[in-house]
Amino acid sequence: MQQQPVNVNSRKLIALIKSAYWIALLIIAAITMASFILLQQMMAEQQRDDALLTLASTQKALSQRVVFLAGATKDAPREEQLSLIASLRKAVAEFEANYDMLLERTNADHRSPALFDPRSIESVLFGMPYHIDLFSTELAANGWRLISALETELGVPGADYRAGKETAVLDETVANATLEGFTALGQRIGALADARLDSTLALHRTLFYSTIGVIILIALFIFRPMSDVILRKTDELMDARNSMAFLAVHDGLTGLHNRAFLTDHFDTLIKGAQRRDERMAVVQIDLDRFKQINDTLGHAAGDYVLVITAQRMRESCRASDICVRLGGDEFVMILQGAGSTEDINMVARRIMNRINEPIGFQGATILPGASAGIAVYPVDADNANDLVVHADLALYAAKKQGGGAYSFFSEELRRELEHRKQLEHDLRLAIADKSFQVYFQPQVSLTSGAIAGIEALVRWQHATRGMIPPGEFIPVAEKSGLMAEIGRIVIAKAIRAAAEWHRAGIQFGRLAVNVSGTELREVDFDRFLFDTLEAEGLPPQKLSLEIVESVILDDEKTGIAAKLRHIRSAGVHLELDDFGTGYASLSHVNPNEIDRLKIDRRFVQNINANGDNTKIVRAITELARGLGISIIAEGAETEAELTSLRSIGCDQVQGYSIAFPMPTRQAQEWLSLRSPKKPQLTVLQGNRA
Repeated sequence: MQQQPVNVNSRKLIALIKSAYWIALLIIAAITMASFILLQQMMAEQQRDDALLTLASTQKALSQRVVFLAGATKDAPREEQLSLIASLRKAVAEFEANYDMLLERTNADHRSPALFDPRSIESVLFGMPYHIDLFSTELAANGWRLISALETELGVPGADYRAGKETAVLDETVANATLEGFTALGQRIGALADARLDSTLALHRTLFYSTIGVIILIALFIFRPMSDVILRKTDELMDARNSMAFLAVHDGLTGLHNRAFLTDHFDTLIKGAQRRDERMAVVQIDLDRFKQINDTLGHAAGDYVLVITAQRMRESCRASDICVRLGGDEFVMILQGAGSTEDINMVARRIMNRINEPIGFQGATILPGASAGIAVYPVDADNANDLVVHADLALYAAKKQGGGAYSFFSEELRRELEHRKQLEHDLRLAIADKSFQVYFQPQVSLTSGAIAGIEALVRWQHATRGMIPPGEFIPVAEKSGLMAEIGRIVIAKAIRAAAEWHRAGIQFGRLAVNVSGTELREVDFDRFLFDTLEAEGLPPQKLSLEIVESVILDDEKTGIAAKLRHIRSAGVHLELDDFGTGYASLSHVNPNEIDRLKIDRRFVQNINANGDNTKIVRAITELARGLGISIIAEGAETEAELTSLRSIGCDQVQGYSIAFPMPTRQAQEWLSLRSPKKPQLTVLQGNRA
């Protein structure tokens, strides 16, 4: 009789245990599901915050890039402005698109009550003191106005900006305000993300401990796998957060610090060096043949070279030094506590020797080569911008030595910089005054003595320095984008003089003027040329354009080849200058494209004593004769050289042995004395015949 109650109690206990077990399992399942959903929500929110931070960081960079490109475009040579305008247009469009995306992803509304909450995103976007919405809109609008103004100035079809270029101002004020705003926005997003993460982690800990308590009561085997999942998810979340912080100040490919880090910390580094009364060296490094590596071995090889270069930089410096990749193949090293000049020299030599070592890649040996420029604080400059500029000048000096070396910024470079700035300023004044002179050097036939042509050469009589050699001011003009304007002045003056000779019946053959690729890339060059010929009254057949081989090697996309064909079809002759010194293929030595070849002076000088030069000139002469192209040799200075050229069969010559370059009036007298005289009929008085 007592067995029945025991069985009943046992069954009740078993049923209770089973019920408790299943209830516990349901609780565990609910807690687990809640934890999983919570983690997924955390990951999604973190990814959203990551995307927002990336957008904010991108907008910071773009705001500076827009202003940088705007300044660079206004100061750039005319032939480079179109490409810079395209880059500016792309940057402004990307800035606007990113800002619209940012508003969409944050669901920010300027009418929201959150605008008055200093902890909200809306307060940064629409409220004081940042007003990101206002400054972003103003920056983009100014960018589009500047683009339109520049395109209108350049004569781009479809551009019609009528307010004037002076109204299209884009300076650093708005960009800096935008930069500060997006910096604050990034901090606000980060703060909200941290708060959300802390709150979620606190809730997660509560669920975690509840899960442990329930699992201890029923089954330890349930806890282990679920805790592993939770811990793994938590680790992934923390790793993602750490990775996001790392990538914000590091280069993704090489792992070095990036430009943003250098921009943010450079002034701090300088202040630290000043406080410790230490010298600090800025070493700017550039790979000499990086483009060639990319073109021949592919971008994978280029990336590998960059990674190895970064690795060697880290290995070559101390832990206190900072290695930065600015972008592309440009690097900067900040050597703190650099010591004496000899110490810096020793460190730089060690770094360059290490970087310039061969690199093996998939069985190929790569010799990238690197050049470096060094500027020292406080010797060369006391601020970040000047240090970088001076290091870049020193780098340029090292590259002029042939690459693979390094150079310190020096007083000579400082004087050269100041001299170049002054020379560029004087060139601009000379352009405004059109004070460049044209000298003429005749070209004659050796057999008949007839005048075959006359070449126009630019000369500059400086107001205080006297006559400045073309070899001194032309490179400065080309680098500062002034060569095209100078070229037009020279062409106009040369055509005017030749037209006067033509009307006066003075024989000068053809007028030859040098034209650079920069001038030919200008959209309206052919129109300017034809208008000048027509205005001065010089037949196109009396004009010849001299171009170098690099010009005809320009890709068809530049439009130069089509422009040259258009000019030649109008009757203007084309001559290939400095022939034999470039890389033109025989396909370009075509009588349908070129009328005359000019043999470079280095093959003409001492041709009577140099058998190799004789062979080269003979080969070029026979090639031209076989193709039906005329030929002329420049730089003939002695009677022996003229005799050798005559024996080879090169009939037309130009050089000091014939005549020195002369100003317009003297050239006219020289030509008049050698022009054939017209027969004159004398009428006698009376009946005498």
